[in-house]
Amino acid sequence: MDDRTRGADPADGPVAREKEALVGRKAELERLFRMVNVVNGASTTERVLVLRGDAGMGKSALLDSAMRWARVSGVRVLRAEGSESEASLAFSGLHQLLRPVAAAVDGLPERQRTALAGALGTGPAAEGAPDLMLIGVALLSLLSESADPQLLMLVIDDAQWIDRASLDALAFAVKRLEAEPVTLLIGVRTGDPLPALDRHWPALTLAPLDAAAAGRLLDHQPQSPTGRVRDQVIEQAAGNPLALVELARAAATSPGSSPTGPLPLTGELDRIFATRLAELPAPTGQLLLLLAAMDTADSEALAAVGLPGAEDTAWRPALQAGLVRSTGGAAHFAHPLMRSAVYHAASPDARRAAHLALADLLGDAPDRRAWHRAAAAPGPDAGVAAALEQTADRARRRGGHAAAAQALQRAADLAPDRAESARLLVEAAAAAVFTGDITWVDELAAAARERTDDATLLATAAVQSGRLAALTTGHTVVFSRLTRAARQWTATDPDAALDLIAGAAVVRFYSGEDTQRQEIDRVLAQLPQDEPSAWLRAWVRAVSDPADGRAELVSLLPQLLADAEGTPERLTTLAIMAWLLDETSLAVSAFDTAFDGWRAHGPLPQGLGGAAAWAYVEYGRWKQAREACAQITASASALGLDHAVACATAVDACVLAFQGEAARARSRAAEALALIDPLESRSVAVYVRRALGAAAGAEGAYETAYGQLRLAFTAVGDPVHYHASWPALAELAAAAVRSGHRDEASSIVERAARRLGDGASPRRSALISRARALLADPEEAERHFRAALADPALERRPFEHAQTLLDHAEWLRRRRRITEARPLLTTALETFQCLGARPWVERAQAESRAAGLDVAASTTPDALAELSPQQRQIIGLAARGLTNREIGERLFLSPRTVGSHLYRSFPKLGITARSQLRDLVEGTPLVATAGRQE
Repeated sequence: MDDRTRGADPADGPVAREKEALVGRKAELERLFRMVNVVNGASTTERVLVLRGDAGMGKSALLDSAMRWARVSGVRVLRAEGSESEASLAFSGLHQLLRPVAAAVDGLPERQRTALAGALGTGPAAEGAPDLMLIGVALLSLLSESADPQLLMLVIDDAQWIDRASLDALAFAVKRLEAEPVTLLIGVRTGDPLPALDRHWPALTLAPLDAAAAGRLLDHQPQSPTGRVRDQVIEQAAGNPLALVELARAAATSPGSSPTGPLPLTGELDRIFATRLAELPAPTGQLLLLLAAMDTADSEALAAVGLPGAEDTAWRPALQAGLVRSTGGAAHFAHPLMRSAVYHAASPDARRAAHLALADLLGDAPDRRAWHRAAAAPGPDAGVAAALEQTADRARRRGGHAAAAQALQRAADLAPDRAESARLLVEAAAAAVFTGDITWVDELAAAARERTDDATLLATAAVQSGRLAALTTGHTVVFSRLTRAARQWTATDPDAALDLIAGAAVVRFYSGEDTQRQEIDRVLAQLPQDEPSAWLRAWVRAVSDPADGRAELVSLLPQLLADAEGTPERLTTLAIMAWLLDETSLAVSAFDTAFDGWRAHGPLPQGLGGAAAWAYVEYGRWKQAREACAQITASASALGLDHAVACATAVDACVLAFQGEAARARSRAAEALALIDPLESRSVAVYVRRALGAAAGAEGAYETAYGQLRLAFTAVGDPVHYHASWPALAELAAAAVRSGHRDEASSIVERAARRLGDGASPRRSALISRARALLADPEEAERHFRAALADPALERRPFEHAQTLLDHAEWLRRRRRITEARPLLTTALETFQCLGARPWVERAQAESRAAGLDVAASTTPDALAELSPQQRQIIGLAARGLTNREIGERLFLSPRTVGSHLYRSFPKLGITARSQLRDLVEGTPLVATAGRQE
């Protein structure tokens, strides 16, 4: 077999010899080769592998071998290598990875092309905040195109030094490559976290070589040590392959002095490398120092500063000494430890001179130039600080918030004036908020406090920390921290105090802890009630307890929303307030308007951002609800904000349960529950119970459903959460009457009614009336049904309204009032079909047939019901004429994944061509609405 053709056997040819060369790593190499086979179509789901190990353990050698085998197998390889200095340059890793396919960017749709080009710096930056999700979608499309017709492997080495913006974009794309022939291999040092990238992906940790393998590796060396020296080398190296090779080389060149002593391994290697450096000619040493100071794997960057190619005679001594290797005509260090040894062996003055020389040569690269000037600065330098601030501004406009924060932090170190330094640190904290790294934000804020007593700056720093803290999971600790900070600023900076207490209100909603409301009220009472802050005060009150003073708060909404016109962020905040007050129509209208002028939620999830998804669920726009969940999950996952992910996942689980996807709903609910402490986050815990209860009900397991929904209320029957528990009342009653728990459920419903009193919203009153109707004696039920259906505005919550219609129709039919039941059944069935609520469709159809209605279903709706909600969305959009690429952009999928779903759906639908979809969908509300819910 020709081992250069696709499908070659890794047991044959040159790759087999590599297995022998990589002593002690046969199992690891075979696993990497299986990843290549995955791209070639082998049946396994493992498409991502994170290779972890200490420096010198062989990560790069294994990745190089996998890449060579991939190329032999006909797989295209895109590779990027992290470097410490470029970790501060936004999207530099992505730029390096995509260089071989850069020309394909021009073939992307205009919005994607503009977003990705702006991020990579090959086009103008987008106006306003960059759309990070659109950048991710563009990368997804580009990788999909690059994998056609040639298969694709992505390799990221030294990922701990890849910039954060690149990692976030890559994580977004790779999670959505389910139908693509693409795999990802990542090499990273043990102990270095990769935010959002490898938390749930399989990892392979390289263990030290055992004594036998270490001995075999020494036997492969040109001058293998023997006797006592051999034992000392093996002991000192501690199973590290690089250490074994280098210590053996050192022992061979200095026979009288074997490596001994308690020096750490890296220190010993540094000494070995430094000894080798001292033997090099001066011109070679100068080139090595420039290469070390440049600290990049970017061949174009190396050429830009005028470093000679690897064929130049000046490199020959370094090549012969094994310090550098030739790759693509350029010289690169053979190992990161060698770069470190070269750099630190030089004197401080020599290092500064190298950085200044590089800065002079990088006039066309202002960001690299600024960082080299910063490395050369012996002390404070206002000019360099200003250059770094400009670098931060460019990074921020491209969405590189981590890079911006790093540049501002270094600028603060170099600013001669302490007040200016504090300002830069607060700016750095503001940028670091969008990385999700609360520890870093707190460190920057603390450093600012040490350098200034400016009340405005300090208050701003406190608000920045609080903004992110409110989105984390430790609600009890965070609430105390936010209220304590708010009390501190009530007198000197009431605006900052109000911002902080608004964050505390978000935490109060998440936690559901009743005692926190009193603390919020106490702080609000100490703040001036001036007009500019009236909207935020009203919002805090609504979030803390939407039932208290509801009528007054609702009366304020129209004017507050009108005043917020043109300010999407405030409009979104007020939309959340409207949802909390059960003014769903106002909430949806405000969300729609806000999102038209504001890209999703910005790079940081909005506090209570899941409210948008819930509003769309209640309003019957389930497709949009799931899209909102996907957006929140994508942005929150990239920032490591588990609680925001859990909130969105819980909403998604509920929609899936309503649609009859019971198994998927349970899986999503379990994901949400695993991310939170139910006692710390009662809101998510209740949403999960609703999802699990609905999933059980969809399967007819009413005892299980009741058990899950009962957990939304305390042992004595009070709501576990002051807002999230109320919608579960009617669901609890419905499960109770089918599982023999009527008396207990009645007690809970009546307790809830007394608690609400006259201040209940029309929606909550309707839910209580429905619950009472289900639980009442037959002669008492009708008045409760009529009360539940009395307000026409309740029709704007179609699912809840249709459920009540069906319940009432069932009661009427059992009273033999068939004529009255039929119109209710017809309306309910149409609503459930439009929503795609399959269990409810089936129940309404059965009840309609019992009422003498002709609802004989065709085979087509049954086939459509077999599709997943995502497949129904794709079918609906395709029927409207959208291309795979346009569908992918809307649903955050690659075009090939869209095509794969269509390919698998056609046989189930009994069609063979895309042109048949329109006729199919027009007669099927189940799918037509899935495509139209915009």
